[in-house]
Amino acid sequence: MANDKVILTKEGKKKLDDELRNLIDVVRPEVIDELKAARAQGDLSENADYDAARARQAEVEGRIKQIEDMLANAKIIEDGGRATNGIKVGSRVKIKDLSDNEEYEYLIVGSVEANPLEGKISNECVLAEAILGHKKGEIVTVKVKTPYQVEILDFVNE
Repeated sequence: MANDKVILTKEGKKKLDDELRNLIDVVRPEVIDELKAARAQGDLSENADYDAARARQAEVEGRIKQIEDMLANAKIIEDGGRATNGIKVGSRVKIKDLSDNEEYEYLIVGSVEANPLEGKISNECVLAEAILGHKKGEIVTVKVKTPYQVEILDFVNE
């Protein structure tokens, strides 16, 4: 992730900050205690508890580094109210898929926060790329293997 900007909402940044604090203040000390207990068992060469604790330590330290890198390179999306210059990252969008006349609502976020099951789509996904910059009432073609069109019903910046 070297010097790549990470796009985050304020909520996404807070979640990462909270996770980092928990890893540093709670999980890391637990892992250190597990390592101490495993070392106290004696021979480390065939000590499964020690191996497991070392593996967990590597995972925790890796995640801490990953979060620190993301936060160091984060670009925070500012709140904005009614969007007038077109859809952007941070917009909550209501669209109608013209192929089946179904309506959908999405929040466009950076790839780190994307979770389609929660209605959060990445700014890098094909649908988001197609509608970015467009306005209410426009019909946009989503260029996938079988292209389809969506109508932008409304959008608001979060």
